[in-house]
Amino acid sequence: MSLKDTLKDKLGLAKHKAGDFAQQHGDKIESGIDKAAHTVDSKTGGKYTDKIETGVHKAKGALDHLKGKEEGGPDTEESGPNTPA
Repeated sequence: MSLKDTLKDKLGLAKHKAGDFAQQHGDKIESGIDKAAHTVDSKTGGKYTDKIETGVHKAKGALDHLKGKEEGGPDTEESGPNTPA
């Protein structure tokens, strides 16, 4: 087995474990994202609210992607519709 194959196997295992963790603790992770966003927003006096909201949206999209909900993935807005016309 080559080094490339070994790394692919290890990364696949890590992705699977991360997905399992996200499925088991998704609510807690989302709550943490919201709390962190609120804290940062209040510490910055609302100066970066739009950027914080964008970050929250992307983080939650990545979490959905890990949990296996492809339609809410982080790249959906930039790549366009997921269904053909």
